[in-house]
Amino acid sequence: MTLLSLYATQAVDTNADAERGAVMNEVIDQVNAEYPPARLASPSATERAEIQERVTVLVANAFRRRTMRPGPQYETALGEEITRRLLGLGFLDLLLPPVRTDISEIAVYSSGLLQIMRKGAVRFDNVDLHPDAGEIWRVLDRVLGPQNKTLNEANPVVYAKLPATEHNPGGGRITALHPTIAPPGKNPAINLRLFEQKPVLPEWLIERGALSAEMMADLQLAMQSGKRILVCGGTRTGKTTLLSAMCNFLPEGWRIVKIEDPEEIWINRQTVQSFEARPKAIGTEVAAVTLADGVKVAMRLSPDFLIVGEARSGEALEALFSAMTTGHSGASTFHAESPRDTVERVITEMGMHSQARPAEIQRTFASAIDLHVQIGIRYDKRRIISIMNVAKELKDGKVFFEPIWKYDEDSPLETPRWNRVGKLKQVWQEES
Repeated sequence: MTLLSLYATQAVDTNADAERGAVMNEVIDQVNAEYPPARLASPSATERAEIQERVTVLVANAFRRRTMRPGPQYETALGEEITRRLLGLGFLDLLLPPVRTDISEIAVYSSGLLQIMRKGAVRFDNVDLHPDAGEIWRVLDRVLGPQNKTLNEANPVVYAKLPATEHNPGGGRITALHPTIAPPGKNPAINLRLFEQKPVLPEWLIERGALSAEMMADLQLAMQSGKRILVCGGTRTGKTTLLSAMCNFLPEGWRIVKIEDPEEIWINRQTVQSFEARPKAIGTEVAAVTLADGVKVAMRLSPDFLIVGEARSGEALEALFSAMTTGHSGASTFHAESPRDTVERVITEMGMHSQARPAEIQRTFASAIDLHVQIGIRYDKRRIISIMNVAKELKDGKVFFEPIWKYDEDSPLETPRWNRVGKLKQVWQEES
C-alpha cells in the first residue's frame, strides 16, 4: 500500500479516523511543547530530520499506550503526515514537488472534493485524498500568515502566493474562498496554480503539438527584432506558457523589465528586473501597486524589452500601449478568443477607463501592436490558432490583421497542421 492510498483509506474509515485523530493530537501537542515555534516554522534540513525522528518515536509510544499495534507501515505514514502538518503544508505536500512534479493546478472544493490538473492537460482529474476542514484551515494559515493575510467573513476572498522553495522554485498562485461564500460551506475552497519550476523551452511546445517548428522560428525572429507582441487566448489556453517560451529568444545582454501580477514567468537571464504588483493591504494605509504603475516605472528603467503579465484592466492597457507607442519593444498577454474579440475587448476596457472613442482606441492599437498571436484549445489540446501582422493603417476604420499562419481546423488530433498564408513583417520600425 502506498503512502497516498494509505492516507486516503484512513481518511474514509471512521474508526481509523477516531484513533488516528487522537494519536495525531497527542503527538502534535507533545512536539509543540518540546520545540519553540520559530524552530517549527522554519527548520533547517537537519532540524527537520531530527523532528521527523522524534515524531516517529512519539507515534509508536502513543499506539503502545493504547495497546494497539497497527504495524510499522501505518505508523510511518502517520508520522510523515504529522510532520507535514507541523513543518510543511499537510496534504498539499503529497501533491507538490518533490513528491509530484507533473501537476500544474490543484483545486480543493468546499464540498471536500480534491482535483488536480496535470501539465499539458486542460481538464481536472479527481484525487483520492480527503483532507478535513481542520487540516485545510491549518494549511491556509501556514501559507497566509507570513503574508499578513487572513481568510474570514470580513475578507472572504484572498489572493496569495505559494512561496518558492528549493524543490518548487517556481512557487504558485493561490485563490481562497471562505465557506460563507462557497456553498455548501463545508470548508474553504482553494485553487492553487503552480508556476513552472524552470524556464519553458520552445521545443516543449513543439513536441506537444502547440505549434510547428516553422511557426516558432517566426516567433523567434519577432522577439529578436524587438516586435511588439500581444499573445491572446481564453482561460487556461497557455498564454503565459507560450510567452515564457518566447522569452528564450530575447538577445543576450538585453535589459529586460518584467511586470506581473503575480510573478510567474521565469527567464534564465541575469539582466532581468522583475516588478510585482500587489493589492491594497486590507485594514491598512498601504496602497495598491498596479500593473499600470509597473509599466510607468519600467519606462524609466531604460529597458530593451518590456514583458507585461496579463493586462486585465483599461488602466493597464493604456499604460502598455503608451509604452509601445513611444518606442519601447515588448510583449504581453490578454484574455480574448480571437483577433477581432481582442480589439473589441480592448475598446471596452480602455473606453471604460479613459472614455476614449472606439476610433481613437483602434488607431492606438494599430500603432502599438505589431504581431497578434492567438492560442486556443482544440480536441482538449492547446494549439496556436493564428499568428498575424497588425497593419499600421486602419481599413474601413477598423484594425486590420494580415494572417501569417492559420491552424487547419480539419487536421486530426494526432497530426495538427498549420498553413502559412503570409510573411512576418521584419522591418516594422520603418513602417510605423
